[in-house]
Amino acid sequence: MKITRNTFNEVMFPCYNPMNMVIKKAHGSYIYDNEGNKYLDLTSGIAVNCLGHTPSDVQKVIKKTVKNLIHVSNIFCNEYTLTLAKKLVEKTGYQKVFFVNSGAEANETALKLARRVAFDNYGADKNEIISFVNSFHGRTFFSVTVGGQESYSDGFGPKPAAITHIPFNDVDAFKKAISDKTCGVILEPIQGEGGILKADDEFLKTVRELCTKFNAALIFDEVQTGVARSGTLYAYEQTPVKPDILTSAKGLAAGLPIGAVMTTDEFAKHFVPGTHGSTFGGNALACSVGSYVIDVVSKSEFLENVKKMSSYITDNVMKLNEKYNVFKTVRGEGLLLGLVLNDKYSGKSGVLQKKCFEQKLLTLVAHGDVLRLAPALNIKKKTVDEAMKLLDKALAAFVSENA
Repeated sequence: MKITRNTFNEVMFPCYNPMNMVIKKAHGSYIYDNEGNKYLDLTSGIAVNCLGHTPSDVQKVIKKTVKNLIHVSNIFCNEYTLTLAKKLVEKTGYQKVFFVNSGAEANETALKLARRVAFDNYGADKNEIISFVNSFHGRTFFSVTVGGQESYSDGFGPKPAAITHIPFNDVDAFKKAISDKTCGVILEPIQGEGGILKADDEFLKTVRELCTKFNAALIFDEVQTGVARSGTLYAYEQTPVKPDILTSAKGLAAGLPIGAVMTTDEFAKHFVPGTHGSTFGGNALACSVGSYVIDVVSKSEFLENVKKMSSYITDNVMKLNEKYNVFKTVRGEGLLLGLVLNDKYSGKSGVLQKKCFEQKLLTLVAHGDVLRLAPALNIKKKTVDEAMKLLDKALAAFVSENA
């Protein structure tokens, strides 16, 4: 059977428009297609393959686990799931964990929990959720409606109600929006899809203070920023506040599907048997890999290296920018970086991404003005050097064609 890019058009839902190649294998920071081409990957599966592609130690964990267990369901306990839960509790200071299979499910769970806590404690009228313009929280109907990009939620009929969107980092707008009816506030400490925009410390202090005052749950969506991506185990550690509920996914199992919701005993007690569930959530195989990942990425030397590589990439991009004058700045923390295009190239991040692809450099976008980089967290300096040479060629072509 011959598989080509056109096979996608023949057999898959047309939700995506993937690049013109079919991946055959991938190792470390390199991807190989079925035509024999080699690509340098600065996407790591959209921040999922935190230790690179097919890391040998992860393979060992998988091989060892599958000899014993893959899946048993939540009617029973298993050592792998409970081990990961204990590690997350110890590393974060939260007291309870709920496992799911993805970031969208983690956020769906967090939002349902916020509503349940409010319902139990204060009644049905306390149900309003505050979210922020250009946020992204997943693709389930509830989570995509909470996300602040209407183009993703329009066209599916009546939307879940009692959801308010306000500008990000706008203290005055937040003060006006929150009330006794607010049950939860959800935000990304660094907006990913929205353009790698960081929440201001003063804004977060106000949000935390008013959430406490109005008995509303503060939820941090750390699906993309978590698991060392931002240079600390979770990005909230770099802020002056701690959320009531924390969601995690993407890199947590180095490529296997997993998500987690962490919270306090006080919040968790409202999810009694029958209120929520997930057939595959807490899957033994994913959790065994998650335990290994947490051990690796929570080490101080690992986190320090994420920060060093962040600075190294930023410095090299700005050196290239002296030649091409394409970028305004580089935003983000750790190895979640946004290369912000100048006004001259506004809306053309997708064009630049394609130029990178032509040079066999794989990148992401975040909004029309930002080229997003989310490489493996253990990327080597020599690999960054190689990536910068490819970016140099891509920028030359981009500038030439957009003069």
